[in-house]
Amino acid sequence: MRANLTVCIYILVMAAVTYLIRMTPFVLFRKKIKSRFIQSLLYYLPYAVLSAMVIPSVFSSTGSVLTASVGLAVAVILAFAKRSLLTVALGAAGAAFLTGVLQNLLK
Repeated sequence: MRANLTVCIYILVMAAVTYLIRMTPFVLFRKKIKSRFIQSLLYYLPYAVLSAMVIPSVFSSTGSVLTASVGLAVAVILAFAKRSLLTVALGAAGAAFLTGVLQNLLK
C-alpha cells in the first residue's frame, strides 16, 4: 500500500517537472524571437544534445571501438545521403555486426 503511494507521488512529480519544462518557454518568450543567433541556437540545440547523449553510448555498446566506429561512419554516410531512419539504423547495425564477425574470424 505504501509502495503504491510512493509510485503515485513519483508520477505526479515527474508530470509537474515535464509540464514546467514545456510551459516555461511560452511564459518567458511571448514575442517572436528576432535575433538570428538565438533562432540558430534554438534550431541546432536539440541536435547537439542528442549527439552528446548518443555518441558515448555508441562507443560502449559493441565492446570494440573498431566496430562502433564503422557503425557510426556508416550511419553518418547514410544520414547525409538522406536515407530513412530505419535504413540508417539497420545499415549501422549491419556494418557493426559484420565488422565484429570479421574481427572475430581474423583472431
